[in-house]
Amino acid sequence: MSTKAFPERVRIVEVGPRDGLQNEKSPVSTAIKLGLIEGLANAGLSVIEATAFVSPKWVPQMADAAAVMAGLPLRTGLRYPVLTPNLKGFEAALAAGAKEVAIFTAASETFCEKNTNCSIDESFARFAPIMAAARDAGVAVRGYVSCVLGCPFEGDIALDRVLAVSERLLAIDCYEVSLGDTIGVGTPGSTARLFDSLCARIPADKLAGHFHDTWGQALPNILTSLGYGIATFDSSVAGLGGCPYSPGASGNVATEDVVYMLNGLGIETGVSLDALVDTAAFISDALGRAPASRVARAALARRLRQAGE
Repeated sequence: MSTKAFPERVRIVEVGPRDGLQNEKSPVSTAIKLGLIEGLANAGLSVIEATAFVSPKWVPQMADAAAVMAGLPLRTGLRYPVLTPNLKGFEAALAAGAKEVAIFTAASETFCEKNTNCSIDESFARFAPIMAAARDAGVAVRGYVSCVLGCPFEGDIALDRVLAVSERLLAIDCYEVSLGDTIGVGTPGSTARLFDSLCARIPADKLAGHFHDTWGQALPNILTSLGYGIATFDSSVAGLGGCPYSPGASGNVATEDVVYMLNGLGIETGVSLDALVDTAAFISDALGRAPASRVARAALARRLRQAGE
């Protein structure tokens, strides 16, 4: 495979503090969350999805969103997008100092109903006041599309549905659309077909990949995406996360695994792998389990061997 057409640099959107932690059953303290974010910032991540302004009834792990925002390390060039499902969430995020937010819908009608209790069209009706308020406040908005390569309820998703939802998000002024393989069923073949369809109509720099590793295909899918000029990928430190509406789906692709692969391709990320492994160890210890990341496990095992020599 030729890498000549690959981007020289990739931007990683770290989603561990939000997407990675939101479904943890045991409470994670604000101090641990801020320690995680500090570690990610020290590792060189420049875009860290910090939290979500959602109902604590439905997502109790995000109940401390305002406290997390108040404690964030502020540095030049460091961005902290937050998830906002509706205008109430956006207003709370704005009051807490958010400069960038994300909205989300799906390419699957059934998944959209299960995840947000509304249809795709109704989700866009909810977005309208958010986008108006964001324009007035000078807040950037990113769009998420779930189930672009398959749905736990509907199975295969037609590519024209993914294209239509993506174009609608860009039309309402989302600066970028993150394409989510929510249940991790994508393969390099289906990923190639996805970008054959989308990149014929949408510039590659308006698209990002968000791959789950349920079937072990996240890295091959990222490699395939690179060939289409996709240069932004979402990932989660230590492989944290999953989806409560996708039974059996494992977490996002691990940031350490992505960085290790990109380093091997000579693609710049600005991220220190060693510092990232330290951060994966920190949050995994706090959660009482080993990192899901193969790279983190291998690196930590090597450190133990070297310490014993």
